[in-house]
Amino acid sequence: MTPERQHRIREVAARRQPDLTVFMERVHKPHNVAAILRTCDAVGVMQAHAVPPTGGIPPLNHTAQGAQRWVELKRHREAVSGLRELRSAGMALYAAHFSEGAVDFRQPDYTRPTAIVVGTERFGVSSEALAECDGEIVIPMLGMTQSLNVSVATALILYEAQRQRQAAGMYHPRGTDKEPCRGLIERWTARELARRRQPPPED
Repeated sequence: MTPERQHRIREVAARRQPDLTVFMERVHKPHNVAAILRTCDAVGVMQAHAVPPTGGIPPLNHTAQGAQRWVELKRHREAVSGLRELRSAGMALYAAHFSEGAVDFRQPDYTRPTAIVVGTERFGVSSEALAECDGEIVIPMLGMTQSLNVSVATALILYEAQRQRQAAGMYHPRGTDKEPCRGLIERWTARELARRRQPPPED
């Protein structure tokens, strides 16, 4: 591995946000899962969560641009236990869900440990998952359509979280000799070295 690649790994890992995440409840279209993971990587999310749809999460397509290598995806059997696990870790849970009680997605304080909960485009977040959440957020819509694609909506919310955290100085590089940054660098480096040792495909 080149020194430049090693430096890039350390630089990115030092800015990861271990207390910002996305929880996908049965998001079943591979391009949506891939796009969400790509945005997670872009804003420094360390780990995403998902309740797989029936049949499991399908293979991710080119939309991910390899983001699945840099954002760990933790799978949960069902939403309630998964969300309670995040709550026990001290995270506030906000569901992207249209309702009378939903607030503008820019209102919550995302500098707190936060999980953004999203569901399928057709059914949204389930009532069981909503009952576990601290609040519901909505992206204002001024057109004829009533909602955005789930990956687009997730991107908007994550970039609002990034904006708030950037202003609060939360992307200042962490020490790479401490956890979780140190372990992340070790895992990424080991995987990159293993990939480079693989023989090239035969013609």
